[in-house]
Amino acid sequence: MKTGNGMSYDDSDSFRWTDIVLGICFFFGLVGLGLFIAVNFRPLYYWSIDLFDIEQESGFTREVIVENYDTLIDYCCPFHFGELNFPGLKSSVSGLSHFSEVKTMFIVFYILGAIGIAVCIYGFISRHREKVFSHFKACAITSLVIPAIIVIVSLIDFDAFFKFFHKIAFSNEDWLFDPKKDQVIEILPEGFFMLCLMVIAGTVLIGAAVVLVIYLKKKRKKRWGGDLIPKKMNFYY
Repeated sequence: MKTGNGMSYDDSDSFRWTDIVLGICFFFGLVGLGLFIAVNFRPLYYWSIDLFDIEQESGFTREVIVENYDTLIDYCCPFHFGELNFPGLKSSVSGLSHFSEVKTMFIVFYILGAIGIAVCIYGFISRHREKVFSHFKACAITSLVIPAIIVIVSLIDFDAFFKFFHKIAFSNEDWLFDPKKDQVIEILPEGFFMLCLMVIAGTVLIGAAVVLVIYLKKKRKKRWGGDLIPKKMNFYY
């Protein structure tokens, strides 16, 4: 941009309202991706069986635990249209209803994530053609601040955070399982949910770090590349 005296300056730090929109879309895109990884990367749960002593705590064998977890994850897949039936474990109507709500919530986040990624791809291409990169900074800030706050709060008191999330995410108390009626809760320890949260937050933070590095490199290149600020400036008249 030009100043009144004809000199140029770097306006790459100036946000447009569309940068904020891209930042929000970028955040939801990363959340959707992180959720997809946390839910579908089954070795994370298999590793958790030993980490949290699920066999000993639940009283079920590893084979039963894995079979029922796989059944739950298969059910939560957007392309699965059958009913949920846990093999060999008791389940109540309210418990199955909760998992139906969870599946719907997953699908919503997947859709939001896909939309966010699509919008970002279009926006990034448009900004690249305009040779503007302030959106990278907006994406980095949005995706660094939100998960950082969530991680800090969850580390302080994950149990309180877990309950608060369920209260605002669900309109009923079906998520309050009775282990005698819904035995699947015995193989889903709170620590595993915290690991999933860490995966999602980690995905967002990695994505934020990537766009932040891109922003800093582009800013440095633009500043010292000669297109906005001359390499040699004569201050003597």
